Amino acid sequence: MRNQTTIKKNSNSRFIRIQLIAGLLLLIISGAKAQQAKDPAVIGRWDITIDKGGKSLPSWLEVQKSGTHTLVGRFTYAFGSARPISEVKPHDGKYSFSIPLQWEEGNRNMDFEFEVKGEELTGTMVYSDGVTYHFTGVRAPSMTRAKAPVWGKPVKLFNGKDTKGWHTDGKNQWVVESGILRSKHSGANLITDQKFSDFKLHIEFRYQKGSNSGVYLRGRYEVQVIDTKTGEPEPINNQFSAIYGFLPPNKMMAKNAGEWQSYDITLVGRLVTIVANGTMVICQQEIPGITGGAIDSKEGEPGPLLIQGDHGPIDYRNIIITPAK
Repeated sequence: MRNQTTIKKNSNSRFIRIQLIAGLLLLIISGAKAQQAKDPAVIGRWDITIDKGGKSLPSWLEVQKSGTHTLVGRFTYAFGSARPISEVKPHDGKYSFSIPLQWEEGNRNMDFEFEVKGEELTGTMVYSDGVTYHFTGVRAPSMTRAKAPVWGKPVKLFNGKDTKGWHTDGKNQWVVESGILRSKHSGANLITDQKFSDFKLHIEFRYQKGSNSGVYLRGRYEVQVIDTKTGEPEPINNQFSAIYGFLPPNKMMAKNAGEWQSYDITLVGRLVTIVANGTMVICQQEIPGITGGAIDSKEGEPGPLLIQGDHGPIDYRNIIITPAK
């Protein structure tokens, strides 16, 4: 009789312990889920359009969690490179951050305040001159492709005779001489009439000493073209063959000013591969968002090829694109 009572007591004790352990596990799981649920909807990437005096300026915002409490991020304005945000501060259902000047005129930081509603945000920017402007934003698309692209036929975007199939965003200074597309001085950017989604691009260029240009993929992501001597400086994200402000090349392959050079670029969704002068320097890296100087922030849409012409003399030739079907 005693043995049976003892066995019964031990069984009850084991059952209670199992229940306690199960309860603790449920609490831990519930706590983890609750913690996940607490992550604010602002986290992620946002395609932004600023209404600045009636002109739409494309911009970009990324917000990330640093540790358990602090929000940090990056911001790309209408020009310049992506710059870090030391803290995105929540307050009364809104968020705010401040960034120092980069290329802007003025003597004060740029201050932003906004709120998130679902997949959209709205807010205000106090510019470096103290004037307040409004902006809106939508969550940036992932642009992940379910299948590898099937490539179509190569298309010559430059016929070697004139600028047919292209237009400028200002007074045209581009000319064609001996099969070369030339901008002899700073002026307007040159833009294809046709728009593209995924593609492979071959393009050749020649710059003078100290000159600067860029090739904008879909009109939104600048591949930097700039006088940069090989090995000097070390590869960084604003020099030759970089995705400006975001992705540095793994090796500096620039030739001397005055020499013809080439890029072979593949863009699929956000993934970019760049071969500079025959050497792969970026391999299937994700472009986080638009770079300064983008035509718009509509990342999910096809866009043109844009050649920067506002930073000094530049020559181009042999511009061939192979679009995905």
